[in-house]
Amino acid sequence: MDARETRLTCTMNTSFSTGGSSSTTGKHPTFHGIRSRNGKWVAEIREPRKSSRIWLGTYPTAEMAAAAYDVAALALKGGDAMLNFQEFVGSYRVPESPEPGLIRSAAGEAAELMKLFREKEDDHKKKGGEEGETHQNDEFMDEEAIFDMPNLLVDMAEGMMVSPPRQPTTVEWSSGNSSECDNLWSY
Repeated sequence: MDARETRLTCTMNTSFSTGGSSSTTGKHPTFHGIRSRNGKWVAEIREPRKSSRIWLGTYPTAEMAAAAYDVAALALKGGDAMLNFQEFVGSYRVPESPEPGLIRSAAGEAAELMKLFREKEDDHKKKGGEEGETHQNDEFMDEEAIFDMPNLLVDMAEGMMVSPPRQPTTVEWSSGNSSECDNLWSY
């Protein structure tokens, strides 16, 4: 896990552990532009050089609201904006013009993207703790079923118990004829 994933996981775990508001003001301890309201998370952003704000929506998780804020910040402030999830910049659809309707729409898409990411991460964590599984490109591979492991081990144990085949009592060894020396049990 690299530093970006560690930060994302830590901030996501922090937001879920707080459950509701983390303080009396409702602001989130790590995310910018969001606050708690009645157990849900709301996002809004102030328009540059104006006193008005653009309402970005109400979301069930702090991560979704923070992603919505990130898209709005990119649309209004550009690459210099302070973001919650810098690692998702390439995944967001940022509107070309700073119209509030377009920003709200893109913010909703970013929130859904974060929801899908979180669900995929949760599924990956659930699968990661089970025994006998190998994950390659998020595909499940049950090694016991593929190699028939319980029976394979029993078959190998039975193979060790097999007696060697009977040998004829009169075996003549000739150094010139290799066909007679091909018997595995003769060594």
